[in-house]
Amino acid sequence: MTVFQAVSLYETVTAEVRDDALITLRVVAGPEFPGDIGGVPLDDTNLAWRAAEAVRNEFGVSDGIDLSILKGVPVAGGMAGGSADAAAALVACSEAWHCGATREDLHRLAAALGADVPFALLGHTAVGLGRGDELSPAMTRGEFHWVFAMQREGLSTPEVFARFDDQVAAGQRAPDAPHVDTEVMGALMAGDAAWLGRALSNDLQDAALSLAPRLHGVMETMYDADALGVVVSGSGPTIAALAGSAQHALSIATRVRAAGVADVVLTASGPATGTVILEG
Repeated sequence: MTVFQAVSLYETVTAEVRDDALITLRVVAGPEFPGDIGGVPLDDTNLAWRAAEAVRNEFGVSDGIDLSILKGVPVAGGMAGGSADAAAALVACSEAWHCGATREDLHRLAAALGADVPFALLGHTAVGLGRGDELSPAMTRGEFHWVFAMQREGLSTPEVFARFDDQVAAGQRAPDAPHVDTEVMGALMAGDAAWLGRALSNDLQDAALSLAPRLHGVMETMYDADALGVVVSGSGPTIAALAGSAQHALSIATRVRAAGVADVVLTASGPATGTVILEG
């Protein structure tokens, strides 16, 4: 089981119809984008490009499209920025080409693109089963404040999963049967950040830390700043800390920056919306 929560870090995807059949893609760093966009692919290996192709194939569109992505989420940080781009591209292309895609159409196309893409469409807070694409909205009260810290030296998602499989095979950990974490769900429904902090966990955390022991320093610094909970985000290398308030989040971020243990430090709050149309 995966519990997703969207936070207030945003990607903006613009789609403009072309007269020919080409799909083009450009990526621009947003005003507060932390990092280098040089590693973002501009061809059909990019999820947003693949999303446009999926919409075109599904609805028999012959026109091309120009996609532009304004980045606000760190690249290769385990924060699903690419999945957010894909979700936005599905919606933007459907609108630009006047496909009339239903919510069910979009979810089906999203699930074929990647496990995190359906949640990027939905947003807010949700429980994911299966690969994470079988979603149910989760009742959440109030607002939660987060700090995200990452280092530029990334982690390979396939390597993290392979290390996890090795740990299971070696008996270092038992694979958890899918279940609803009652502690996490109770904390969300109560809007209790301290409770949620105590309940945070990630099955991939030990694998990620074994491949990148340097991340221990980030986590220790966050705990030293009285974070309510600290966890590896996805397959890493981003570390997420839960704070008790927006001011507390700023305080944790300041401590992490001062310690020099992370290259990028961001604060955000959740739950936030999923994919929305800014201009029709």
